[in-house]
Amino acid sequence: MSEIHALPSATARRLDAIDRKILRVLQEDASLSVAEIGERVGLSSTPCWKRVQRLENEGIITGKVALVDQNKIGLGLSVFVSVESDDHSDTWLRKFASTVSAMPEVIEFYRMAGDVDYVLRVVVADMHSYDLFYKKLIGAIALKNVTSRFAMEKIKSVTALPVPALEPS
Repeated sequence: MSEIHALPSATARRLDAIDRKILRVLQEDASLSVAEIGERVGLSSTPCWKRVQRLENEGIITGKVALVDQNKIGLGLSVFVSVESDDHSDTWLRKFASTVSAMPEVIEFYRMAGDVDYVLRVVVADMHSYDLFYKKLIGAIALKNVTSRFAMEKIKSVTALPVPALEPS
């Protein structure tokens, strides 16, 4: 079963300016060598490697991936799906989270505050593919309401977090 992650409010330790520079560089291009990263942040290879290892071990760096253009692999439709439920029990949430997390079309999944309970970001090839996904979703678990919003144009999409220069006080 998928693990449910709460959004953390603060890091376990303070990140210094060099750590923050490393994070910015890696978010821009994770394929750089440790020597290249070190050169960009003002460190030699060994201290830079140790910092990257520490950031990974502490779970601040959670992975390194290749970014793929969804349109160029035939996934031209992005859908934002709002879900409401009448059941808010722990058992229902675990089943829902497990079911939705196992659906490869769902690339982001959030529990929300406000007028909807959950928001999913779904990518599929076309409307027919979305209809198949929708039927699978509503057939898998009891839901009160499902609202779909279709993206007509992607105006901005980044993966890099805006790493602040200083720790918030």
